[in-house]
Amino acid sequence: MDERRAERNTAVTKLVLDVLKPHQPTLIEFARSLTSTRGVERVNASVMEVDAETETIKLIIEGRDLDVEEISETVRRLGGVVHSVDEVIVEVRRVERRG
Repeated sequence: MDERRAERNTAVTKLVLDVLKPHQPTLIEFARSLTSTRGVERVNASVMEVDAETETIKLIIEGRDLDVEEISETVRRLGGVVHSVDEVIVEVRRVERRG
């Protein structure tokens, strides 16, 4: 029987972000663009507030191993600003290694 060692590894699996964005791109385009970010499997986007030039939106982003920096960069590239991280779920992953 092979000896196995479990290695602790963590992964961000859910982020809830408060984001300020311009009216363009639309909410649908914004959410679709985020799904092209590595690790993102699902984006739930809701408009919380609208003013003359901007929208405050809540993003719920889920995936197996979210790259928080890449997500933040995508938001910036789309003209948005992350105001706050309102919720995060980090899971411990166990990787079995033979040794």
